[in-house]
Amino acid sequence: MRVVSSFPYAIQQEEHVWITVSDGTRLSARIWRPTCADDEPVPAVLEYIPYRKRDLTSVRDSVHHPYLAGHGYACVRVDLRGTGESEGVLCDEYLEREQQDAEDVLAWIADQPWCDGRTGMMGLSWGAFSALQVAARRPPSLRAIAIASFTDDRYADDMHYMGGCLLSDNLAEAGTMFAYATLPPDPALVGERWREMWHERLESSGPWVAEWLRHQRRDDYWRHASVCEDYEAVQVPVLASSGWADGYSNAVTRLLENLKVPAKGLIGPWSHKFPHLGEPGPAIGYLQELVRWWDHWLKDRDNGVMDGPVLQAWMQESVPPSTSYEERPGRWVSEEDWPSPRIEPTAHPLSRHRVCAPHEKPEDEALTIQSPLSVGQFAGKWASYNAPPDLPYDQREEDGGSLVFDSDVLTHRLEILGVPSVEFEFTVSEPVAMIAARLSDVAPDGSATRVSYGLLNLNRVDEAGAGGGEPEPLEPGRRYRAVVRLNGVAQAFPPGHRVRLSLSTSYWPLAWPPPRPVLLGVHAGASTLTLPVRPADGTEPAAPGFAEPEGAEPLASSRTRPPEQSWKVSRDLVDYRSALEIVKDAGVVHFDDIDLDVGRRAYERYDSIADQFDSARGESAWTMTFRRGDWHVRTETRTVLSCTPEEFLVDATLDGYEGERRVFSRTWNLTLPRDHL
Repeated sequence: MRVVSSFPYAIQQEEHVWITVSDGTRLSARIWRPTCADDEPVPAVLEYIPYRKRDLTSVRDSVHHPYLAGHGYACVRVDLRGTGESEGVLCDEYLEREQQDAEDVLAWIADQPWCDGRTGMMGLSWGAFSALQVAARRPPSLRAIAIASFTDDRYADDMHYMGGCLLSDNLAEAGTMFAYATLPPDPALVGERWREMWHERLESSGPWVAEWLRHQRRDDYWRHASVCEDYEAVQVPVLASSGWADGYSNAVTRLLENLKVPAKGLIGPWSHKFPHLGEPGPAIGYLQELVRWWDHWLKDRDNGVMDGPVLQAWMQESVPPSTSYEERPGRWVSEEDWPSPRIEPTAHPLSRHRVCAPHEKPEDEALTIQSPLSVGQFAGKWASYNAPPDLPYDQREEDGGSLVFDSDVLTHRLEILGVPSVEFEFTVSEPVAMIAARLSDVAPDGSATRVSYGLLNLNRVDEAGAGGGEPEPLEPGRRYRAVVRLNGVAQAFPPGHRVRLSLSTSYWPLAWPPPRPVLLGVHAGASTLTLPVRPADGTEPAAPGFAEPEGAEPLASSRTRPPEQSWKVSRDLVDYRSALEIVKDAGVVHFDDIDLDVGRRAYERYDSIADQFDSARGESAWTMTFRRGDWHVRTETRTVLSCTPEEFLVDATLDGYEGERRVFSRTWNLTLPRDHL
């Protein structure tokens, strides 16, 4: 990233500003704005997240907010109530109170003498969720949003559930927020009240995974703040982006298809990162794009930002399987409309272990698979965070426990852009079952790189065969029909390679397994793989492309303890226990500007015994430390999720320390019924 040190506007920063919302709670904000704004008011851009502006996001914030402020905007970074220095407690995500707070904050911003009354919202992940959800509430000052790595569907396409299957990221994210929601404010800003505020957070906390497991169906809990319930509620222009390595790769195209307002889409090769910090690369000049976006919608400049294609996407070239990539080879492609008339959904019938050509008509034949619990250990994370290496590895070992269908060796280049799907007829041996469908690029040497995947809880199949229906027990031996939608992707398959579809009856630990092993029968002749085929004839015009990434000078920081990252798969052939252990330790970072040392260590473990499906167990443990002079605070959180065939068991602990003295401790032991899961 190129560091920019000179901007059109001189800027000033206010590190800690109180914003009082409608119930009297004060939220803490950091503001960057042009020095001339007091006399010449400017539009404002809000980023609203729970991840601590004072320290944990301060370096990232310092790259893009001063950059935007230097181009004529007041940038306001606010911590949600109960996080950072903001008062109150944070008990769950995307609650009504959180969104009302955001509306109050926007009204406060619009009323400031340095703001001209026009606002925008931006963010990654939670910040993008906030912007999209608040846009649907239509606050009067909000004129446009720019969002990255988000969803419009909190149940079907978030880290909680996928195709009605429970994701292990449901536990991992709950562990993350268990840690973040119980951290203290900084005494340097809030004074002696820090201890009272901290203990209020500790007393009000709990393992969020329990609440998420109380809602295993698509109910009003998930419908709240899911913009897909009413796309027309969004009345402001939307710039939407994500990455193919992210878990949130699907919502960009859904917005383009369903919004009734001006919208642009951008999907790169990235993991869960802002596009200007994108990994795997290439990163792009996203901040330049944001300046153009805000200039048009907040300053009424006719700069052509809405000209050109609706969607730009990175067409990924074939690569050997790896758990991480510095760069993904490929090229930018563009579509003038979405859905694109250039893309042809092409159905390939399935036969015995073959993906047939579209014109073939194979005979119906029942094939069976009962996958071992080991299938899924090389699946990577639901969403890649690029640290530690968390992309899927070579799929050949996974394929050994799966039902595999290969195409003939390709004689011509094949490119796909969009959502692959599998429509299949099946039988099961148990009343509760799932299926995982994986699409892979198989090289001439046999190595298999996963391109996309999808999950479906077969108990939640609706009348159209897709997920989302009310769960019902399956009747063993009865023939059903279902459709699995895989994650959207742009991928090129070169000549000499093969396309592979793999089906398995479990995908642990990416998804929680069913209560018991299931023998799945797939009627191949009555089943198809549909690929969104994009012309690869070389006649398309060149995509516009992007400038190199740039940003403001990052805040100075240094590491006083090095980070530790690991991702280990193990199998004990004495007791047949298999495990995936993940360490994400950021070490200790010293923030020079506030003379603060911060340590973060996360540990995850997912294990099981042989093919005892009710032995699946997940653990998420975090240690967070803050130290400045005599002030030394530490929190330790741990959440364990295990199961029986009928229930989920949640066991959690929270400990708070001042120095080496434990000043708070609490334990939770909860039991929740499994609902056809």
